[in-house]
Amino acid sequence: MDSQRKNFLEDQEREEDAQKPPYKRRHLFLFLSIGAILFMSGCIGRTVFVNTLPNDPLAYDPVTLEPLKPRGLLTRITRLVFNKHEPLEGQKQDRINILLLGMGGLGHDGPFLTDTIVLTSMQPTTGEVAMVSIPRDLGVDIPGKGWYKINHANAFGESRQSGSGGSLATRVVADTFNVNIPYYIRVDFSAVEKIIDDIDGVTIDVERAFTDTQYPASNYEYQTISFQNGVQTMDGATALTYIRSRHGNNGEGSDFARARRQQRMILALKEKILSFETLANPIRIHSIMETLGAHLTTNMDFADIISMMKIAKQADFSNILPVVLDSSPDGYLKETIGVDGAYMLAPVTGNFENISALIENIFDTDSSLVPKTPIDTPEQEKPVLTPAIVEIDNGTWRAGLAAQIKKQLEDDGIVVTTIGNTTQRPVLQSAIYVLNARGQETANAIKSALSIPIKETPNGVSWAIGTEVLVILGEDF
Repeated sequence: MDSQRKNFLEDQEREEDAQKPPYKRRHLFLFLSIGAILFMSGCIGRTVFVNTLPNDPLAYDPVTLEPLKPRGLLTRITRLVFNKHEPLEGQKQDRINILLLGMGGLGHDGPFLTDTIVLTSMQPTTGEVAMVSIPRDLGVDIPGKGWYKINHANAFGESRQSGSGGSLATRVVADTFNVNIPYYIRVDFSAVEKIIDDIDGVTIDVERAFTDTQYPASNYEYQTISFQNGVQTMDGATALTYIRSRHGNNGEGSDFARARRQQRMILALKEKILSFETLANPIRIHSIMETLGAHLTTNMDFADIISMMKIAKQADFSNILPVVLDSSPDGYLKETIGVDGAYMLAPVTGNFENISALIENIFDTDSSLVPKTPIDTPEQEKPVLTPAIVEIDNGTWRAGLAAQIKKQLEDDGIVVTTIGNTTQRPVLQSAIYVLNARGQETANAIKSALSIPIKETPNGVSWAIGTEVLVILGEDF
């Protein structure tokens, strides 16, 4: 008779394994499967899925601008694998460059000629900021076109493909001065006016009083505009006039003077937005960008903009280094005539090496190339924004609850426009939904007053036309 060795220990292990509850094995298998899929996806698709911060404005803390922590185990694992945080380009080298471009836009003469060209640089470790204004008449080599004024680069890019002007203009500036410029933002007159109106104006210290009798008016006519010196708050239309004028008296009748005024406006705009949480709120910023549409173009993701704003909040703008390339006796440029007889500006030395050195060493405190003439930016007035339209819906069977809470909020100074009931009841959880960025501050106040969380608006929720903040009172209230 054949004999076989029997492993009683192995049989015992098999028996114990067979006695394990099947749902535990299924859960273990599911977890391992999810982990394997995510790991393999992260390895195989690394170059595809590695991303910067999220582009959803609701994914950021409205005060710190830090990304909110993801909820749920699967969400956290997915974020870990697919959303590796990449710093802004240049951040590792401690130098972030961004080109600011301003043009007239459709409806204006030379709609795509960029009369505002400002290279802005930030040094994250020190918080220093520099601005170099490049005059529109500077003669440069534009690829495929030859020697033209630098403000034509954007227009040539647009003629090739709509929306590509900013990219070509950035390339021309980068190549001319041998500097890496990874980002650009381009706005037209309409965008400037709307942005300033949306933040309730900017406060600017007008350095010199001036009058311009040749300011453009409709039908190709002129009008007279004037400004008094001193600190004053301007709405969008007034600020646009202030930075466009270039035929003023009292030393304000040149492109160089206009460039200095543009720098003052940019700094005031920055100060206004970053000084008040209501304006720097990611939801509001995203809403403004969506509203502007084609009036604002950029190669930055929304996540890049939030990262840039976070760095800017820590920057020291009191010691900003403003530079305007001009043709003054000590300037870097001289006046000349182009081959077609057009007025142009050219480097005094015959090449751009000195200007490139200026830009490269602009944060060097010992450099004699960098003029030290800081701009005094006045304190900005707190924005007075119109009250948000608030709706309260009762999601319970408790009669009169919405009216009761309406009175409570109005006693706290929060105006409630509409009350009613949810279409389906009961609703288990209370929530506040921000339907328009203007309502963010009001939503924060309601959250503090009622201890109700602000949530992302789900599908299936209805509200009255015009509502900007919707409050749902659930069974947990």
